[in-house]
Amino acid sequence: MEEKTINALGRNAAYQLANVVKTPPQFGSLTPKWLTRVLEFKGLESGVYRVNRVAEGETPLDVLCSQDPKQVAIPQGFVNYTARPREYQLSSISTIINVDTKISDVYSSPYNQIDEQIKLAIESLKERQESQIINSDDYGLLKNAVDSQRIQTRYGRPMPDDLDELITKVWKEPGFFLAHPRAIAAFERECTRRGVPPVTVNIAGGTFIAWRGIPLIPTDKLFVDGLKNPRAKTGKTNILLVRSGEAKRGVVGLYQAGLPGEQSRGLSVRFRGIDDSGVASYLLSVYCSAAILADDALAVLEDVEVGDYYEYTQQPV
Repeated sequence: MEEKTINALGRNAAYQLANVVKTPPQFGSLTPKWLTRVLEFKGLESGVYRVNRVAEGETPLDVLCSQDPKQVAIPQGFVNYTARPREYQLSSISTIINVDTKISDVYSSPYNQIDEQIKLAIESLKERQESQIINSDDYGLLKNAVDSQRIQTRYGRPMPDDLDELITKVWKEPGFFLAHPRAIAAFERECTRRGVPPVTVNIAGGTFIAWRGIPLIPTDKLFVDGLKNPRAKTGKTNILLVRSGEAKRGVVGLYQAGLPGEQSRGLSVRFRGIDDSGVASYLLSVYCSAAILADDALAVLEDVEVGDYYEYTQQPV
């Protein structure tokens, strides 16, 4: 029998004329950056924010409280301030984007190459900004909480009792907890074990679980064993409780207001020009910091174990 050869249009040939559906560049490590949404920010004109505080003391001024009409001597004095108040200066996070104009001219359909490059760079800067607000040695929340506002977990894993104790440290209008997603999952397991599953709340356009009415905001900038996405099943991290806002004497995010080329809060994009080789250059900068107005505006739960599953442990409830 003679074998017949099939001569038909193949996939590879047809693909040459196909109009495929394209997407913008996908940024795999992009996060919602909830912290910069829920934290109150203050714009600065000079780039410096001085936190004046009253000098230490239980009552800063003696007062008269008496029903005895013969006692007429009223205490005198004044409310004293700290002699050397802390000043927070904005730090800059910057990058430069270079785009060959020949490439952007020819290959900017369906997506403008320059716009996409700038969008991705802006998201990178914002990711770094959130990380600095938490981890900066100079102004980061994790490293600038005072020792009296730091507590340890009872048994490693985050328990409702631990978060309750954290609330006693920031009991004046606490705003939100801040934790790695794996720490939040570990806390949910403990709540389920006790039969008190946390409720959910909606703030800043997102839905979060809450404990005692206080939302637990997820962020991967509170690292687990120093990593954003650890592969190990176990590891330790920290949970923060924050009171936010200048009016509440809480934590305040800082940014530079009125920047040239301002794209968003404290972030500017400026065109640097085109060189002799036809390469266009853009400078992107964000100026940021954070100030803790009172010691009791921030508390830290330390050494939180995220990989402890109660089905396999004998530790007490």
